[in-house]
Amino acid sequence: MTTSTRPSHHHGNLRAALVAAGTAMLESDETFSLRAVARRVGVSPTAPYRHFPDKEHLEAAVAAEGFRALRSDLMKTIAGHEGADRIPLADLAATYVDYAVRNPALYHLMFGQPCGQFDERRRASSEVFTLIERSIGRVDEDVAARGLATAAWALSHGLASLHLDGKLDTAAKDGVQARVREACAAIVAIWGRDGGRSRTRCRQ
Repeated sequence: MTTSTRPSHHHGNLRAALVAAGTAMLESDETFSLRAVARRVGVSPTAPYRHFPDKEHLEAAVAAEGFRALRSDLMKTIAGHEGADRIPLADLAATYVDYAVRNPALYHLMFGQPCGQFDERRRASSEVFTLIERSIGRVDEDVAARGLATAAWALSHGLASLHLDGKLDTAAKDGVQARVREACAAIVAIWGRDGGRSRTRCRQ
């Protein structure tokens, strides 16, 4: 009697397995398709269609999971300042850029395509922004949190894109972190000089 080595997936975990396989294939630069993901998981070629009508929907799910992982990293950074009056903007930005550098292909998928109205990427990305917005309220209570959160996200995303596109060196993690913190310090300095709340600081 032979024992099959093919993994079995019940309805409750097949979707998660497909998303995890898609993420792994994306980061290893393998061909990304529903059929290829099905082979990697060890299910029939038609099995993914129970959860995803086409490749675009699977990509959206992979990207949404990427946003959730980014949010988790940011939450860990925020938890590290439990009890503090303020959360340094530089720490949030550094965490954001570090995530992008560690997950380049996934990061490009997360931001490389527009989100449809009901795309789960939209919901997942909104959760990241909401977290940043709430955290910004602990940076300076006198600043409009939404505006500062937008500025913080724009700065972080811009730095991440510059690093991933090869415009800035990513060889040394310490170098990436230092550049992010320098950029944050420069923005805060301009903000304070031009009438912003100079008591906000990017802590090194």
